[in-house]
Amino acid sequence: MTQPCPLCQTAAADDIIIATPQYRVIWANEVGYPCFVRVVWTAHLAEMTQLSTVERSTLMSAVFAVEQAMRTVLNPAKINLASFGNFVPHIHWHVIPRFNDDAHWPNSSFAAPSREGTPHGEALKPKLAAAIVQGIATLTV
Repeated sequence: MTQPCPLCQTAAADDIIIATPQYRVIWANEVGYPCFVRVVWTAHLAEMTQLSTVERSTLMSAVFAVEQAMRTVLNPAKINLASFGNFVPHIHWHVIPRFNDDAHWPNSSFAAPSREGTPHGEALKPKLAAAIVQGIATLTV
């Protein structure tokens, strides 16, 4: 990389939901999506195939724990999981709760908005964070 990686830089303490030696779960702070979360692998690698089988399992178990916490706390219409890395070639997963009245529904949350939309979950962020931490704590991988 020619520029500093924004995912390698230390996130603000308020943005970190949980950090382990392998990964951290952070609030993405995307406008209109207060409960959008990223699961970021600690080591600066670009591709999932650069991880060992155990590391892949560890990372995906965390992604799935975040998804389950969102399903339980937020009850969204859908949860989008995405790993792009085109702009930031550092392994990370987007976990995005989607609602029928969000600004982009039914298109990608990265598409142009189709309406003003309703952001969901700001008041539930503390409960969601606690559910994520609890879900991560139960992982055995």
